[in-house]
Amino acid sequence: QVSPGLRTPRLPVWLCSVLGRHSVLFGTDSRLLSDWKSERIFHLYFYSGQQEQTQTAHLTIDTHSHHWEEAQGEDPCSPGKRRPALEMAIRTRWAGATVSWNGTDPFF
Repeated sequence: QVSPGLRTPRLPVWLCSVLGRHSVLFGTDSRLLSDWKSERIFHLYFYSGQQEQTQTAHLTIDTHSHHWEEAQGEDPCSPGKRRPALEMAIRTRWAGATVSWNGTDPFF
């Protein structure tokens, strides 16, 4: 029998499979589960358990950023415009969101 805490988590938790690797993306703000207004700018943490990750990555998600604020004239397919797979996975939930890695080099 599954405990109620696993069926209805108190904090937002997503189990991810990015590039064939399993990881966890989680938040510490329970309002993300019940209040859509808290989805403006919020923080998530990412842990993959892989050797190349020495600490949990702290990400800031901004769901109201503007795509036109990015550099003009760059080809979206150019290597400089490619996004990490984790950012693309986050955008499946929050389309168009920008992800700040807060000083950590994107490793996923």
